[in-house]
Parts: sequence; structure tokens; C-alpha cells
Amino acid sequence: MSAPKGITLVRRPGQLEPLLAPWRHRGGGLGLVPTMGALHAGHLSLVAQSRRSCARTLVSIFVNPTQFGPGEDYGRYPRTLAADLKLLASAGPLVVLAPAAAAMYPAGHATQVSVASPLTRVLEGAARPGHFAGVATVVAKLFGLAGPCTAFFGEKDWQQLQVIRRMAADLCLPVKVQGCPIVREADGLAKSSRNAYLSPQERAAAPRLKASLGLAKACLKAGDSGPAACRKARAFLEQGGLFKADYLVLADAETLQAPRPGRPRRLLAAARLGKTRLIDNMAA
Repeated sequence: MSAPKGITLVRRPGQLEPLLAPWRHRGGGLGLVPTMGALHAGHLSLVAQSRRSCARTLVSIFVNPTQFGPGEDYGRYPRTLAADLKLLASAGPLVVLAPAAAAMYPAGHATQVSVASPLTRVLEGAARPGHFAGVATVVAKLFGLAGPCTAFFGEKDWQQLQVIRRMAADLCLPVKVQGCPIVREADGLAKSSRNAYLSPQERAAAPRLKASLGLAKACLKAGDSGPAACRKARAFLEQGGLFKADYLVLADAETLQAPRPGRPRRLLAAARLGKTRLIDNMAA
């Protein structure tokens, strides 16, 4: 596949270092934006932040098989590389790493990175066993390929962001992990590649997920306890029968355990809308 003007497309991880080595000597910093493709405005906001903060930017596009569990949507996850490259071409000169699964996990691959922490055993970790081991493994590989850099991740995947920060710190990786604000549609729905799965009826209902978090936040400000606020918000979310919540909780923003006085808090939710699983969060 030929790449649009301004995009240097790399298909094999081993071809990356000759491109990055001269950048390191010139200074100015490298920004890394890991994605699974099917790019949208949320991804482009990460690229824009990288370009503002760093002299050069590397974007990865890789649908990582190891973070999908049995029965999840790996097979039908959108793969739109040509459209993604065209979209990125408008963002300025970039290197894009878009390897095949066999290139990232060649025959004999036997190493897995697992964050053995309560952080990975709750919420998404409880709902999707093995998910965060797959995430940590592929992100560690990308960090290894990029070398010293600032890596930009969206705050929509709040738990993933905390897991990656923990992994990078624990392994002493020379990477600054930077969270970036959630980008939303005009009606409040968080931008996500999985939004493409929604039927017109489901898409019309989807903003109710953010609204439920907003209700919980309002209840907390009105004096409700965390559990009481979350019960009211969950009842509101599931009213009408389209949504089925996996969880809607108030947690410590960093550890995702029970909130403690004086510590930042986060409201987090995951719910199924038809066959699509959506997640969202907001500060509390």
C-alpha cells in the first residue's frame, strides 16, 4: 500500500529504528500515539497534542489480538488503514507503524507483561479477564520500539491509562505517559471506533451513558453517598431497557479502589447498548 504525501509508512517493526535514530540526535522529543486504527477526531486530538509538545510524532495502527477475549469483537473490529492514512496526512508529517499481527507476535513469542495489581482486577479487568495483560504487553513493545518518548493516550479509557502509567513506572521505561481529555460528539457521546456498530436507534440513545454519569455527579454534590448516587444513575441509565450496565461506580482516580477523603475521584461506567459495549468516565 502506498502512503499519502507526508506519511512514512512502516510495516515491519525492525524497519523503525533507522528512521527514529536520526530524530533522537536532533533532539526536540518524540511523541508516540498508539491506536488500533478506525481513526476519528479523538485520535487526531492526540496527534495534535503530540505535534504541539514534540518535534516529531510516531503513530501506531495495530489491532492487537492479545487484548481481545473469547467472543469479543476482534474479527469485526474496523480495519480502515487506507482511510486512516488519508486522515493522518492532514495532520502533518508523521511516521506510521502499521504492522501485521505476525510481525508483532512472531513465531516463538513467549513473553507477556502483566500488571499484578488490584488496579487490573476491577471494572474492565473483572469484565474482561486477560485484557490488561494484552494491553500492557503490546504497549510495552511499542514503548521499546519508540525508545525515550512522550506517549499520548485518551482519558476515555481511564483504567487503561492508569494501568499503562503503572507499567511504565514499574519497569523504569523512559516514557512519559500523557493523558488527554475525552473528545465528544455534539450530544455528549464519547468518540469511539465502536460507535460505528450502533444502529440509528441505539445511536440516539447512546448519550444517556454520559448523562448518567452527570446525574451521579449531581447527586454527589447534593450530598448523596457514592453508592446512593451510583444506584440512581444506574437506574436512570437502564430506564427504557436499551442499556444494560456492567458497572457504574465512584472510585479513587488513580487506584480505582474505594474513594478516600482528600483524594481525586472518578465516576466510571461500562454498559451494553444492543451488541455494542460502551465505556465512559468523568471527574467527580
